[in-house]
Amino acid sequence: MDKKTSFAPSAETPVPRGPRPGPAAVVDRVRPVPAVSRAVAILRALGRSAEPLGVKAIADQLAIVPSTCLHILRVLVAEQLVRLDPATRRYSLGSGLASLARAALARDPFPALAQPALDQLSQRWQVTAIGVQIVALEHMLVLAISRSEAPFRLHVDVGSRFPALISATGRLVAAFTPWPPGELEIRFRKLRWQKAPGYRRWLKEVAEVRERGYSLDEGDYIAGVTLVAVPVFDSGGVLSHALVAAEMGESNSARARRGLIDDLLAQARVLSGALA
Repeated sequence: MDKKTSFAPSAETPVPRGPRPGPAAVVDRVRPVPAVSRAVAILRALGRSAEPLGVKAIADQLAIVPSTCLHILRVLVAEQLVRLDPATRRYSLGSGLASLARAALARDPFPALAQPALDQLSQRWQVTAIGVQIVALEHMLVLAISRSEAPFRLHVDVGSRFPALISATGRLVAAFTPWPPGELEIRFRKLRWQKAPGYRRWLKEVAEVRERGYSLDEGDYIAGVTLVAVPVFDSGGVLSHALVAAEMGESNSARARRGLIDDLLAQARVLSGALA
């Protein structure tokens, strides 16, 4: 049976190097547009909820004035991104989002390219194999997944979002992405781990990731779960995606772990070439 656990995701075999962070690196800032930000926040709140929500519940959760929240919801309903139940006056995600998601995935070659590799990895090593997209410096998004036939598996769904710096994948993002001074620590301090590593230890591990080309999270993010992540670079040498393998407990020996890492690195090189 599946073990219901949230994931973020997440040898010295070299991989192509992405840009290294430097002290003078600058991240472009997006000019805030409050109406758009609130609309997106409402969609995400509805996506997280197991049940439809009323205006007050949404407004309270997001600290939005109820009348403003209602106006935004009416626009989202008109665009079929949100559905209103006339009987209960509660809102849920609409079918229009599914059409947008299908269109987005159809234009992204990564899921189709990664799926055969993930299937091979999950069956060969009895792991949950995941393909994620790095979305700017904000978060990572699960685009593809393959589960093994092992009795205990990590449960994660396509479309799940996680903070960019969390777990093994987060160490990749920190290692291969430029960050402005001070920003890395600020974001690190906001992360939620089951067993949080200290910032200095984490920075040391990020430096090791940059040298060896892969990342490990041994129970920091989820107790009893080891996550291995390797980078996938686009044609410009920029970190765009990652392959992640999740092991439950000590399911693989040290030798098997080394084989899994080598296999992940080889698959990532192939995908990087294909995306280029």
